[in-house]
Amino acid sequence: MKNNRILTTLAAIVLCAGCLSTQTQEKKAADSVEKNQMTTTPRPFQPTWDSLQQYKCPDWFRDAKFGIWAHWGPQAVPMDGDWYARGMYEQGSGHYKHHLANYGHPSTNGYKDIIPLWKAEKWDPDRLMALYKKAGARYFVSMGCHHDNFDLWSSRFHKWNAVNMGPKRDVVGDWQKAAKKYGLRFGVSEHMGASFTWFQVSHRADKTGPLAGVPYDGADPKYADIYHQPADPNDKGWYSNNPKWHQEWYKRITDLIDNYQLDLLYTDGAVPFGNEVGRSMIAHLYNTDLKNHGGRLDVVYTCKQKSDGMWVQDLERGVMPGINPDPWQTDTSIADWYYNKNWKYRNADWVIRTLVDIVSKNGNLLLNVVQRPDGSLDPEVEQLLEEVAAWMKVNSEAIYKTRPWLTYGEGPTKAKGGNFKEDFAFTYKDIRFTTKGKTLYAVALGWPADGRLVIRSLAKPTGETINKVAAVTLLGHNGKLQWSQTAEGLAVTLPAQKPCEHAFVLKISGADFKPVEFTQPTSVIRPSAYGSITLDADSVELHGSQVRVEEIAGQPNVGFWDNPKDWLSWKVNFTQTGTFQVSVSCATPHRDSELIIELAGQQLVTKVPMTNSFQDFKSFSIGTIEVKQSGEQIVKVQPRDAKTWKAINLRFVKFSKSG
Repeated sequence: MKNNRILTTLAAIVLCAGCLSTQTQEKKAADSVEKNQMTTTPRPFQPTWDSLQQYKCPDWFRDAKFGIWAHWGPQAVPMDGDWYARGMYEQGSGHYKHHLANYGHPSTNGYKDIIPLWKAEKWDPDRLMALYKKAGARYFVSMGCHHDNFDLWSSRFHKWNAVNMGPKRDVVGDWQKAAKKYGLRFGVSEHMGASFTWFQVSHRADKTGPLAGVPYDGADPKYADIYHQPADPNDKGWYSNNPKWHQEWYKRITDLIDNYQLDLLYTDGAVPFGNEVGRSMIAHLYNTDLKNHGGRLDVVYTCKQKSDGMWVQDLERGVMPGINPDPWQTDTSIADWYYNKNWKYRNADWVIRTLVDIVSKNGNLLLNVVQRPDGSLDPEVEQLLEEVAAWMKVNSEAIYKTRPWLTYGEGPTKAKGGNFKEDFAFTYKDIRFTTKGKTLYAVALGWPADGRLVIRSLAKPTGETINKVAAVTLLGHNGKLQWSQTAEGLAVTLPAQKPCEHAFVLKISGADFKPVEFTQPTSVIRPSAYGSITLDADSVELHGSQVRVEEIAGQPNVGFWDNPKDWLSWKVNFTQTGTFQVSVSCATPHRDSELIIELAGQQLVTKVPMTNSFQDFKSFSIGTIEVKQSGEQIVKVQPRDAKTWKAINLRFVKFSKSG
């Protein structure tokens, strides 16, 4: 094992661009290999794209579907959220102000002084792992090293680690013991690759005020091993271009790989440094795992780069728009990444619907469960885990060991794929599919008020032999269901009592299942009992490449409306003619965006008033419009032009009869 590690390390050094680039250096490395009498057995994986194409994602990951992440470390101490170690050195930022008020000026009291305050005195990994397993997690991921350059394992090459400082415990090792005890696969996340440039702010100084020009403690050479040496002026990317730092990263990450038999390794970014160094680490991970498992590859590497099957692609706080042919993963959090006393937690409804949508598209959900600095969980977090556990107890067979169907689902809510797009206003009309053997599962992301669910994809077209439904049951319900199948779809009458909350699983058996293509019907909006007509996000028709329905503060709205070519429409049944007062509920930090509301050739042009933020919705009366004809008509809402358009979030447009 030792010889193989040294061989792989030397191979990576030889390949490292800029690290050992001359023929003399390569000869020295080769001579060193011969001197140490290392094995010359060919390694299955080499640090090349062609070689990494051999990789195949193991079934355990594809079957697991749900993992929990402990994005936890010294940056939790101030209880002020993510990126604290950087923000405290950025004069004027919220983190800087918090640090100044609570810990002193960063020229003397810097991040190095936060680390000893992380005691983890209430951390009980055994108890937490039991909660996570009950909640349905099949794998667990520990923080290894965040951008703060602090290792949470017993690091051989870095004294700033959790065994020497802070809690003085092998955090990675203790998490791993608990995961093994409860039968969860175990992974570690590394964010170190970005640390070298990320932490350069610690070398600066205030630009104004009484301590202007006084260097922060990161500029002190005594602490270069935690804050890094100063970077070259042109070294500003997410990943450093400094070969020495590439070498340091490789040495520490392979130390982690060699001393902890990982099931998964996560990198916060693309393949590090975009050169042979990153590929050498991946090859080392795969080869080490092959050796540990007698030639069977069982490890997962995941990073934020399109994989083409060479690893598992990760999306941060986002989802795929449809089924991805290769397994993938979303990483997200129930709140901020690190404990933040000012953030509210997500609810179980969001977690479960997100999980179902991801699984239907061949993905896994890695969910950060936020811990307090002392290692404990807030009561709201434990309650969330209990609710997820209750849902999993009823419905887990539609999640674990499933594979995608021919289509991920149906319904009005369409997810635009990518990072940082994860808020969707799902309804009962949004149905997601998974399969296991010959069984098809249809998961409704809501409960219809009238108790009737129609699955359009499972229609039985006249004259065709597809979609032979034999039986339909509802997980968690013991009684029989009434159902019928026509050319319009599979219609199911649900029981009066819900079997659970959040999402509901129909288990369907039969033969020749094939999704029927159909056009989503346009909802017709009708007046309320008071004669007003509200055009909201639940019934909108979206037209364009970016605009979509999202959810803010528990209510749906139309958001991500950045493109002035995108527009909205509703089909409205006007039962009365006459003059209607028009109002809108919207949120935007921009001033004077201009909208056009169009009806039957008439246009109402208005400036949208500015609010405090995209979350601050306010209602405004914007004018009147004349309805000259009763019956069904189309209302269009669109930007006036590209010149005047600035993004807004729109909750509704309301028509109220004047007089």
